[in-house]
Parts: sequence; C-alpha cells; structure tokens
Amino acid sequence: MSASPGILLRVPNDTAALPGPCQLCGGDRGTRAAHAWVCADCAWRYGDVPDADLPLPRIDVVYYLRFDRRVKIGTSRRPRQRLASIRHDELLAFERGDRTLEQRRHREFATLREGGEWFIFTAELEEHVARIRSAGDPWHLYARWLSAALRA
Repeated sequence: MSASPGILLRVPNDTAALPGPCQLCGGDRGTRAAHAWVCADCAWRYGDVPDADLPLPRIDVVYYLRFDRRVKIGTSRRPRQRLASIRHDELLAFERGDRTLEQRRHREFATLREGGEWFIFTAELEEHVARIRSAGDPWHLYARWLSAALRA
C-alpha cells in the first residue's frame, strides 16, 4: 500500500496504516487515539522506542510447534531464539506461562506423549491448540504481552 503524504490508508477492522513500522513489533497497522497512534498488534504507542540500555522484561511462554503429525510443547523466555533452534513446520500457538504450565500440559496430554516433549497431534490436542490460538496470532500475542510489561 502506498499513498501521498497525509493520506490515511484504511485497512480491515477499522485500523489504518501506521506512518511507519511499530518500533516494538514491526506491525504496520494501528488506530489513532488521544493524539497518538497505537499499534493494532501490540498496543505500543507509535514513535515510542524501548530503552535499548535496559533489558527487556521476561515473558515466559509455552509454545506449541508442529512437525509433521507431532507437536512439541515447550517453554522459553526467549521464544525467537528458541524456536529458531528447533526444526518445525509451523508455530501453532503461544500460551503465557512458565515451566509450571508446561509441566501441567505434559501431564494433561501424557497419553499422547511420543517421547521427550513431543506429542502425537490428535484431535484432542488440535482442539486444545485451537482454543489457545483463538486468542490471536502467537507473535502478536507475544508483542502485546511485551508491550504491557514495558508499560507497567
């Protein structure tokens, strides 16, 4: 999408194209509220820049990765780095949580365990992932959690 300066481009869901990418998540759409743009993906105020000298807040996630007909249920506080190191076909979902939640999910799906943190992708597990995924795109959710933690 391109337009002349000053022209607001409309995109679905009553959002508009941001003047440039969000500094937090890279999103390109947002809403105008109280004299400021807010990213539609992560709710970060457009133009604000996270302080590079401070560490990012810790956001633990339980991730669901599909590889063929198997799903890995794992956890990470640095999901981009972790997922880059695991062979997978698709990131299915993120759930905010740490090892406690991960272990609960391992017990919940223990009958489907194929080995380690890998589980057979049955209809039962697929329904669970669909419920989690209904909250939104995993990376958008992660960006929202990060944005909220930075604003806290």
